[in-house]
Amino acid sequence: MSEVSLEAAIRQGLGLLTSRPDLAEAQAQEILAVVPGHPAGLLIRGAARRRLGRVVEGLADLTPLVAAQPSWPPAHLELGIALGETGDPKAAVDALSRAVALEPGLVEGWTALAVQQRLLGRTAAAERAEARSLTAATRDPALLEAGAALNEGRLAVAEHLLRDRLKARPDDPASLRMLAETATRLGRYEDAEALLRRCLELTPGFVPARHNLAVALYRQTRAAEALAETEVLLKADPHHPGYRNLQAASLAQLGEYERAIVVFERLLADFPVQPKGWMSYGHALKTIGRQEPAVAAYRRAISLAPGLGEAWWSLANLKTFRFTPADLDAMRAALAGDDLSDEDRFHLDFALGKALEDAGRDEEAFAAYSRGNALRRSGLDYDAEETHRHVLRSRALFTPAFWAARQDWGCPSPDPIFILGLPRAGSTLVEQILASHPLVEGTMELPDMPALAKRLGARTRREQDSAYPDVLADLDADACRALGEAYLARTSPQRKTDRPYFIDKMPNNFSHVGLIRLILPRARIVDARRHPLGCCFSGFKQHFARGQAFTYDLTDLGRYYADYVALMAHFDAVLPGHVHRVIYEHMVADPETEVRSLLAYCGLDFDPACLRFYENDRAVRTASSEQVRRPIFTEGLDQWRRFEPWLGPLKAALGPVLETYPAAPLQQA
Repeated sequence: MSEVSLEAAIRQGLGLLTSRPDLAEAQAQEILAVVPGHPAGLLIRGAARRRLGRVVEGLADLTPLVAAQPSWPPAHLELGIALGETGDPKAAVDALSRAVALEPGLVEGWTALAVQQRLLGRTAAAERAEARSLTAATRDPALLEAGAALNEGRLAVAEHLLRDRLKARPDDPASLRMLAETATRLGRYEDAEALLRRCLELTPGFVPARHNLAVALYRQTRAAEALAETEVLLKADPHHPGYRNLQAASLAQLGEYERAIVVFERLLADFPVQPKGWMSYGHALKTIGRQEPAVAAYRRAISLAPGLGEAWWSLANLKTFRFTPADLDAMRAALAGDDLSDEDRFHLDFALGKALEDAGRDEEAFAAYSRGNALRRSGLDYDAEETHRHVLRSRALFTPAFWAARQDWGCPSPDPIFILGLPRAGSTLVEQILASHPLVEGTMELPDMPALAKRLGARTRREQDSAYPDVLADLDADACRALGEAYLARTSPQRKTDRPYFIDKMPNNFSHVGLIRLILPRARIVDARRHPLGCCFSGFKQHFARGQAFTYDLTDLGRYYADYVALMAHFDAVLPGHVHRVIYEHMVADPETEVRSLLAYCGLDFDPACLRFYENDRAVRTASSEQVRRPIFTEGLDQWRRFEPWLGPLKAALGPVLETYPAAPLQQA
């Protein structure tokens, strides 16, 4: 074979890798028969065998190739991808890091590195690699500058540069995708979605953009759409761990837990060294009541990443789990490290607080809870005054005259039952009782009503006041009916049975009682309420995945509870009888009386199964999942009293609400 024909054979072999790896392997064999040990021949054969599913054979070529050619980026790239496919992300990261260090413009290297870093739970490192992949192939100074800002976390700078760029070149796919990534990191998922859809209109085969779109949809809890996009990705690359993780997560978000567990089990068999994968698998097992294997999954995650705070917190969040003295030592050792992220640190503090509380070491427990809360609060921009203004504006808007002018408006469907209030107030218990009735389906804490409110508010900047709820005064009857129908359409993927009623257990929906009444006038609304010190301190001990930013400071908690009581008292006055209240302490003291009253309000006949709610094997997606699988217990009612010496700021913020519970203080104009 001449030198010219050898070069042609190499080009042909490389060109066949993607479309026909079998032919690429055959071409490599011919090259190696003529020139044994030829680097390009080994690279093509190793890469082809990996693509044909024979990864171990591929490594037999690639490992010695890298040793012989330590400065050749393609060899490190192929080795890294192959190592990743064997389920060894740490070795893969080493090889891929070497590849991109040798050739910083290697887009595929940065993309693969991001996948492997994410498998290891290294979110910040994964995001940096993703940012580098966005600009690796470009020579455009504007994109390079924006990419550097994104890589360094200067999101406002990146956004400004990219918007300027898109004014000049509005149809540039790279700029659209990079701006979408910036929007995603800022939590503006609707903006990211719009940008990515435009990007895919221009370049339908832009695979990274489709993956980004699937993630944006998932984070908007639009799991059915996210799953559809993920399935497109999996058709092209069925082995990709990132796509498979997203598929499992989307199935879980849809309530398809058994299917999600199957995906997780197959994924973890292929890629066992991914601590966050084991943790997510544990979440799915916990939700369907399989506590023992869930604990084992969380333990596996911790064995792979001892500093993974969320895995420790997941054990604590089972509520019925008890840590060992060795666990306490391990958590303290992890907290003593100086390489923990803030997220790992506050999760560990919450878990340590639970372990110390269970051990009766209350002062140490409160100190751990306080550290975790302070660190979590420092990363949030919650404004208690904004919540208070919302309550005042709602009371001013929703007057008797407002309702008299809007009789019979909205969608007439009676299907939804809203359970609302504050988190940790007993709402999961109420949900489990109702979901044990043969006519009622339990779902989850649905985000759809807050999403409708956010859309109506049309706020584009944090410092702006939302137009909501005042904008509701401008809606006509048709618009109100359309909004009610839109809510039912958005929530329909969560309904798995033909039961006529379903539960939406989002606690924060107390802020939207006026909207609910306006667009779904026949919906039932149940207010689950618990003693303010018991409820608020339970919230203070809890780390929430999202959406409860008021719970990380005792003063914020007290003000929020007081605002909630004031708003619900207002609706009791202007819409008497429309909201049914369940006092947690009354439910614990006399379950049958309270259950009968609750069912009567919902228009349901009494069913004894509602008193045996703990026998219901439905999936439960909240922190109380294990507790509601047991009969009602009284042990936790006054647990807050052990911590009363440290609750002064909470008591001060609650004010008269604490003195008048369970009644509300007299309303002030």
